[in-house]
Amino acid sequence: MTETDGRKLRGNRTRASVLDAAVKLASVEGLEGLTLSRLAAQLEITKSGLFTHWRGKEGLQLAAMEYASEQWVTEIVAPALAQPTPLQRLWALHANRLDFYERGQLPGRCFFSIVFREFDDRPGPIHDRLVIQSEQWHGFLVSMIEAAVAAGQLRPDIDADLLAYEIDVLGEGVVSRVRMLDPKLVFGAARAAVLQRLRAASVDPSVLPDS
Repeated sequence: MTETDGRKLRGNRTRASVLDAAVKLASVEGLEGLTLSRLAAQLEITKSGLFTHWRGKEGLQLAAMEYASEQWVTEIVAPALAQPTPLQRLWALHANRLDFYERGQLPGRCFFSIVFREFDDRPGPIHDRLVIQSEQWHGFLVSMIEAAVAAGQLRPDIDADLLAYEIDVLGEGVVSRVRMLDPKLVFGAARAAVLQRLRAASVDPSVLPDS
């Protein structure tokens, strides 16, 4: 390996470490709390070293959003897509999401939940990116539902937009309620509510878990 390759590898590791720390911090405090100075101090690296990756706060914030999206795909979407049928994939998206929250991989459980509230009425690049990500996630859920309908696993009269919205809301709602209520109750109810909805809409409910 050349010296240039070694520097690039070290730089990639530093970038990944910073973004991992940024996403964890933002899951609790939001993106406004992210600064290059704060992350440099937390990770015991020089602030000047971070400027080779991001020139300012907004660049870091946008990079953290992209990193959180990649984490979402790795932890939630990819394992769901490995399931054998469309309906099982749809259920796995919700179940994997709840499992990700329950494991506490992020101290605030969800990066996007707090950032949505932080930037929902603040125009700018971050808001615009959040809108795109929200539309993509909703569209992805709709496509999973439509695939299950096409496969004859969900009834053809199902409103895919409505069902996608219900699944998403019941998943996202866990993040705030788990801070106030018994986590066992919250996670159990979020799981049961979506499972009940999917079983009621299924042509063959035996494809899904009983509980």
